[in-house]
Amino acid sequence: MTDRRQFLRIAATGAAALAATSRSLSALAKDDRYRADIGIQLYTLRNEIGKDADATIEAVVEAGYKQGEMYGFPDCGPMIAAAREHGLALRSSHFQWESVTDPKDDALSDFSRILDKAEEVGLKHLVIPYLHGKNRETLDDYRRVADRCNAAAAKAKAAGIQLSYHNHSFEFEPKGDSCGFDVFVERFAPEMQFELDVFWVKAGGVEPVALMEKLGGRVSQLHLKDLKEGIELPKYGGMPADGFQELGDGIIPMEPIIEAAASAGVQHCHVEQDQSPDPIASIRQSMEYLRGL
Repeated sequence: MTDRRQFLRIAATGAAALAATSRSLSALAKDDRYRADIGIQLYTLRNEIGKDADATIEAVVEAGYKQGEMYGFPDCGPMIAAAREHGLALRSSHFQWESVTDPKDDALSDFSRILDKAEEVGLKHLVIPYLHGKNRETLDDYRRVADRCNAAAAKAKAAGIQLSYHNHSFEFEPKGDSCGFDVFVERFAPEMQFELDVFWVKAGGVEPVALMEKLGGRVSQLHLKDLKEGIELPKYGGMPADGFQELGDGIIPMEPIIEAAASAGVQHCHVEQDQSPDPIASIRQSMEYLRGL
């Protein structure tokens, strides 16, 4: 009798979870273009890649991911080689961003060399992934960064590459009657776009769907990750390691975000999880969520 009760309890739990997942994923049908070409920000697997890039990229492909967004470009030789070996598309990368935000010369010569390498690899997107503290103390700091981004974006466009800025939550911290992100929205040239990280948007106290609707066609890519329930928001500083959750395990509804992405003309969506005790298991779980399993 005990075994039967246990079986019924497990069966009921599983059925409820399956039903909830099915309800939450109506927008992620088999023909959804983001689901069919879902990416992974490989920073999620940085420790594993450092130990064995080939085996890690093989596991990424086996989990069902179609493209990898690299980090630290152009120093990505092992990732590039493994991706080519296992058929993982490479269309985007985070890169050595100081070549734009703190250039050594007005000609942006270091960034020009990165563009040359990106063309060799076949990348279509380069993304500024972060800002050092000295570049975000004041609104004037953000204005200066925006102007440098615009200059770099013009060079990137001439090379057939889209330059974008990846947010965290600190850009949304109020500074007087504005914030850094508002400066970017106002000051970025049409050639300069955003890679929105929905986790950090939410952490900054802003609703991702509303922000995408506001930005219209200015979002080139999305990072999909989930935020643990119970964390007080907004949170402009650090995040506890367990604040990062697999898709479907947190408070961010993914279906409306996917629908808004299509309306906004977003080109690519990438799963990311900054911290995880088992990154391979995490990316598999997030993929299962996207598949509706």
